[in-house]
Amino acid sequence: MTSIKDLKEKWETQEFKERKETFTTVSGMPVSRLYTPADVDINYTDDLGFPGEYPFTRGVYSTVYRGRLWTMRQYAGFATAEESNKRYRYLLSQGQTGLSVAFDLPTQIGYDSDHPQAEGEIGKTGVAIDTLKDIEILFDQIPLDKVSTSMTINSPAAILLAMYIVLAEKQNVSKDKVAGTIQNDILKEYIARGTYIFPPEPSMRIITDIFEYCSQYMPRFNTISISGYHIREAGSTAVQEVAFTLANAITYVEAATQKGLDVDSFGPRLSFFFNAHIDLFEEIAKFRAARRLWARIMKERFAAKDPRSMMLRFHTQTAGCSLTAQQPENNIVRTTLEALAAVLGGTQSLHTNSMDEALALPSEKAVRIALRTQQILACESGVANTVDPVAGSYFIEELTQKIEEEAHNYIKKIDSMGGMLKAIEKGYIQREIQESSYRYQKEVESTQRVVVGVNDYIMEENLTMGLLKVDPAVEKKQKEQLNQVKTTRDHSKVEKALDNLRKGAEQDTNIMPLIVEAVQYYASIGEICDILREVFGEYRAPVVF
Repeated sequence: MTSIKDLKEKWETQEFKERKETFTTVSGMPVSRLYTPADVDINYTDDLGFPGEYPFTRGVYSTVYRGRLWTMRQYAGFATAEESNKRYRYLLSQGQTGLSVAFDLPTQIGYDSDHPQAEGEIGKTGVAIDTLKDIEILFDQIPLDKVSTSMTINSPAAILLAMYIVLAEKQNVSKDKVAGTIQNDILKEYIARGTYIFPPEPSMRIITDIFEYCSQYMPRFNTISISGYHIREAGSTAVQEVAFTLANAITYVEAATQKGLDVDSFGPRLSFFFNAHIDLFEEIAKFRAARRLWARIMKERFAAKDPRSMMLRFHTQTAGCSLTAQQPENNIVRTTLEALAAVLGGTQSLHTNSMDEALALPSEKAVRIALRTQQILACESGVANTVDPVAGSYFIEELTQKIEEEAHNYIKKIDSMGGMLKAIEKGYIQREIQESSYRYQKEVESTQRVVVGVNDYIMEENLTMGLLKVDPAVEKKQKEQLNQVKTTRDHSKVEKALDNLRKGAEQDTNIMPLIVEAVQYYASIGEICDILREVFGEYRAPVVF
């Protein structure tokens, strides 16, 4: 009998007329003309298995969306806590099932709104949070025992988590009932995003303190969201996104185990955050490859025994870098394709970008369309009716294997350099991302890669959609509220709590309880970060060419 491989080779001898000489994914991976069983070498039980079972290629839960739909968690936050609270309550009323908080830049880098460095930035990229008072307003009439919240915050993550804990207690919700996620992923800040405060070593100490505290008191809270999203936004390929994200995760697990924590005590609460880019099949394969690779890392490298420690549970956001200011309505289509990739890839929660985000913070109408995109996928498309509907596709399985293998090779190289911290210090990770970003941009500028409305299918247009603008009065109002808090709180309790924090930071004490104590007396983010700056110092990034 003639083999499929021989039949394919015979088929390939015919003359083909094709649009171009070579076809690749967005990341530059070659795409063959045809895929057959001869292209895929898969052991079903070892490489695929069943959903909810090791190696979790087909999903971390056995029923995936047949049991429960993904969490529709739209990322939102702007201006003051009052304004953001209105947006949250609107989104919840429209069917959103989880909150995701965007913070302004001063908050992200640990400055109060009255700091000179905060001038002109208050409430611009997210909501301004200075003290517990702002968190109380932000979550007004939102029950923390019923709504899970994700907070995109890194260097000051411990402080925002402490505020959330104190607020929950004020709502009579005990810590063990609180569900949500803090991003808390400082390594990717050094690589791709830049909102760091402290040097790597003390930053890792704070993260492991959070792991330890939450493993004891907050079993439902995800202590970290290890993020490939910003790595991809910075210009990485799909393979690099998986490799660098998992290499960061390895570093966190190593730090926690070196501190004496058992991998199965915190492993089940690790979560991940990925980008859903525009190449549908590459993205689906990327998610499946990441799940399988992480399961093997946790089992083989860290000897995890609890299957939950091997599960790569992840949130997805559609690609901000794929949005265009030109013909912004086209972004609805892009976001739909990216959301479809995330769902077919088995995400646990999803944020869909709004069509106007290349121009401004999203308007209410644009946010509603973005949310409706998820709801139409969930309720009308049929993609949530079966588990891993793409499994068995020769193309998908070959691409999944290729991404896993290439990501694994990257991780081995990083290990050979002494680990992720050493690779970051040497600038290796940053250079790899920069080179990929440069290659992609050259493809766009040469029209080798078409971006509709940007380098082809161009048209004259006058922007008519209404864009959200943050009122300049926000800055004045936020400073006034901060001043009121600072003048009416119990100064002696604040000073004592900050002094206790300084002593704890200088020693080997877990600082989470000390931060909780400080925020409950309305110590500000800036005051707490200033104490830690005194003890830990500040990070200055190396120049990388």
